[in-house]
Amino acid sequence: MKNSLLALLILCGVTVSAQIETPAPSPLSTIEQKVGLSDVSITYSRPSVKGRTVFGDLVQYGEMWRWGANASTKFTTSDDIKIEGHDVPAGTYAMYAIPGQETWTIVIHKNTSYWGTGGSKYKESEDLVRFEVKANSSYPVKVETMTFQFSNITTSGCDIEFMWENTQLSMKVETQVDAQVMKEIEMKMKGVSSATYYQAARYYYENDKDMNKAFEWINKALVDNEKFWMVRLKALIQAKMGDYAGAIETAKRSKTLAEEAGNKDYVRMNDKSIAEWKKM
Repeated sequence: MKNSLLALLILCGVTVSAQIETPAPSPLSTIEQKVGLSDVSITYSRPSVKGRTVFGDLVQYGEMWRWGANASTKFTTSDDIKIEGHDVPAGTYAMYAIPGQETWTIVIHKNTSYWGTGGSKYKESEDLVRFEVKANSSYPVKVETMTFQFSNITTSGCDIEFMWENTQLSMKVETQVDAQVMKEIEMKMKGVSSATYYQAARYYYENDKDMNKAFEWINKALVDNEKFWMVRLKALIQAKMGDYAGAIETAKRSKTLAEEAGNKDYVRMNDKSIAEWKKM
């Protein structure tokens, strides 16, 4: 009996040790991007063409596709955003596609538990949203391995771009960064530091908000912390307010401080601005 048990254990050990790890034919990938103040990511398995015809054959037109291999593709956002103008609350979703020769239907689905599309278990009532996007089926570069990427990134949005074989499409993502920053400014503008005033003034200047408020904040920032880059921001705000004479005097002060600090870039920038504003 003991010999039989020992032989069984040895056999099991041989079976386990004989398992070989091989590369996945459609390896799992996650891409992540900070967009504005939001974190977005896509997790998907990446099949390759391998000499096959993909769209219209391997992936049928007019049929729901898991948008990759293996489990459904997952999309995660840390904050409420819009995709192609449609509201997508913070969370994780399955992303499906119904390919067409010119137009694709994109499905953002709340149930993330399915392997693939879920088959008969799939419930359309669990869709968050469906929308259509144009697809370019004559993409000039053949993409061997299915690819998602974030492109055209700005401070408030980006595009999600999909490419495989000779097909390409993109979806516009918009974040609520302006509302997020404005809310944070509102909460923090109790005047705790000159840096906070400076950051708020710069945001208002760069995004064409209330210049009177920006001017108020930059003046508060400069009370105990007169730095050449901060003084330059004041000059820029004054110019945007139409006070070119005041902007010139402030730019001269910024130039002097920059010269004392040995910063030639700000000296040149101020000289250029002064010359432009004198023509106004």
